[in-house]
Amino acid sequence: MVERSDRAPLLDWEEVPSAERPAGAAPRAKERLASPSNGRASPGCSAPGLGWSSAPGGPTASRSASNGDGCSAPPATSSTPTTSSGEALHPDHEHQPSDSESREPSLEDRMVKWEEKDQIVSVFVVTFNTRSGNMLEWCLPKDMDLEGVEFKAIASGSHRVTTDFIYFRKGSYFGLACFANMAVESAVERGARMKSVGILSPSYTLLYRYMSFLEHQVRLQLQSPGHYSPLEAFYEDKRALLPPSGDGVVTACPANAWGAAINHCMHPEMKITHPAGCMSQFIRFFGEQIMVLWKLALLRRRILIFCPPPVGVVCYRVYCCCCLANISIPGIGVAVPEFRPFFYVNVADISALENELSYVACTTEKIFEEKKDLYDVYVDNQNVKTYRDGLKSLLRLSNADKEKYRKLTEQRQMLLYSQEENGDCVSSEEDLFILFFLEQNNRIFQTLGEVAGSPDPTLTQESVRAMGLDPHGDRLFLLHLLEIYGYDTLLVSEQLCCS
Repeated sequence: MVERSDRAPLLDWEEVPSAERPAGAAPRAKERLASPSNGRASPGCSAPGLGWSSAPGGPTASRSASNGDGCSAPPATSSTPTTSSGEALHPDHEHQPSDSESREPSLEDRMVKWEEKDQIVSVFVVTFNTRSGNMLEWCLPKDMDLEGVEFKAIASGSHRVTTDFIYFRKGSYFGLACFANMAVESAVERGARMKSVGILSPSYTLLYRYMSFLEHQVRLQLQSPGHYSPLEAFYEDKRALLPPSGDGVVTACPANAWGAAINHCMHPEMKITHPAGCMSQFIRFFGEQIMVLWKLALLRRRILIFCPPPVGVVCYRVYCCCCLANISIPGIGVAVPEFRPFFYVNVADISALENELSYVACTTEKIFEEKKDLYDVYVDNQNVKTYRDGLKSLLRLSNADKEKYRKLTEQRQMLLYSQEENGDCVSSEEDLFILFFLEQNNRIFQTLGEVAGSPDPTLTQESVRAMGLDPHGDRLFLLHLLEIYGYDTLLVSEQLCCS
């Protein structure tokens, strides 16, 4: 059997029939893994740092290892102990831990141990019926509350596209569904058969593992409707062991969960969920407007992105927008609303969005633009707009914004030159862009902390420039920032009031 890539492990039971395995042999991890089948889910590079998910046993984190091409890979999941030379240890040669080694496992050990656990809480098939519209065709478990999932798994307007994938929120879970539209010679189906196969999990960070499996299964459902055995096997193998209450937590990570190792404002990584160049495409798409989105994300505003299908690429923009607000300084932002990704939303989510203080989401339904109380900022194509008077001045680029964008573009050009001339395949645009905004955010809050701890806690033009901001053009942004992050003891120099 050809060894499949561990970089983007994806399950497909049909590729490894049990009859092919030796009698009594359990399937090995690599025999259950397969690589993405197309470029959309191809390995991409991820931001460095920690990704985590919240689920039974507490929030946990996972480190991503770097491959030779600079792309993140999940930690190894083999449970077989090895020697320093890489050879497997037999039971009689296993290392016996000393008293000090038998203590509570380290944080990193717990991170890796948790990522080995799959957290699929439901698998389902949604179909479009010419008489009834979107319908839930099949699901496991049978008693799972999936009300409304049929309108998330098949987005409004999906009949215009052949294939798509959709990230979404369903209650306390995240979902990923793969949609396909196939032409058929059937008057009952009006010439087209549309289905979507999806899964739910307490975290979106590991959903990428199953992209190819879901794509394959939705094609199978279109060609042979009612063939659910691979989905049943998938659920039995990957279903999550949730607490008796069944509650799943979708917050990134409470600030005090693992101490300083994980910060409240560092957003979970989608790792290789996105195709290569996801962040770079996001920034090139918006151009200088990325600096406006950066400020709004840092201020924890409610951002709604409109775009017609396909939805998948817009779900990645939701993720990228969240990455703009990363902060790695411990303790910063604990009291501010969490900037939560809702991914795809439709009219059924209106009541849920009404109660959200901060979020970023995308939709294909134009009616949302009229619901001005649901969002602070509306993004239509590359147009960023707001109906809130207090935010309108934030949509104007300051001189510091233009300078930051110039530096970002310059750094990208230097990276591309290095990759071309020196064969640098370790550095990536994804790392560069995400680190750029992370360092900018850290710089702001580092300076605020230093000023707040000084004998004269007054923000001057010099200290504002030290943050990388414009003392005049960014004054309103700075005032919003001080209010939201609780720097109410800081004084603002009157010099900042003059333009």
